[in-house]
Amino acid sequence: MNRIYDISMPIHPSMPVYKDSDAKRPVFETTSDFTHNTTHETRLHMDTHTGTHIDAPLHMIEEGAGVDSIALSQLIRSCRVVDLTTVNDAITREDVTALSPTKGEFLLMKTQNSFDETWNPKFIYVREDAADYLAEVGIAGVGIDGLGIERAQPSHSTHKILMSAGVLIIEGLRLGHIESGNYMMVAAPLAIMGIDAAPARVFLME
Repeated sequence: MNRIYDISMPIHPSMPVYKDSDAKRPVFETTSDFTHNTTHETRLHMDTHTGTHIDAPLHMIEEGAGVDSIALSQLIRSCRVVDLTTVNDAITREDVTALSPTKGEFLLMKTQNSFDETWNPKFIYVREDAADYLAEVGIAGVGIDGLGIERAQPSHSTHKILMSAGVLIIEGLRLGHIESGNYMMVAAPLAIMGIDAAPARVFLME
């Protein structure tokens, strides 16, 4: 049997969340317990961009498609994990050019972010010039181990460049235990209709 690697963030109330915002922190509400009932049930209050998730065009493009528009065939496929752990601050056009990406390829970017246990406001992100190059090449998708693919870009240029070119975006991966190379990826977003993102369980198989 092929080895399976889980590259998803565990969801819990003290997990890292974007900008360390309490408003984005998941809350587990016990709605039934054995003190008063015969079952234990929990209601989950969570932002759709929590932890490992898949962005939809609607996230950044007005009247863009929802996450249910992304076919599973685009998310169950081959991918390549690339090691960018030597990058500081931002992934540039020069960094991604050195990876020799090819049209239709799905890249998962392993950076220093995978080793952060708490929110890091200086997380590694994909700069606009790198996004331009990946869009020009025509890659199918890009995943990153940061809670966002961009940082401090008021116009959200990285997202918009990639989304406008049809490039899928997965954020919040955990790749610290993964060697660079080719894998089979299964990225399974929750089947939620018409919204801007969905939490996902993502794993790789050799």
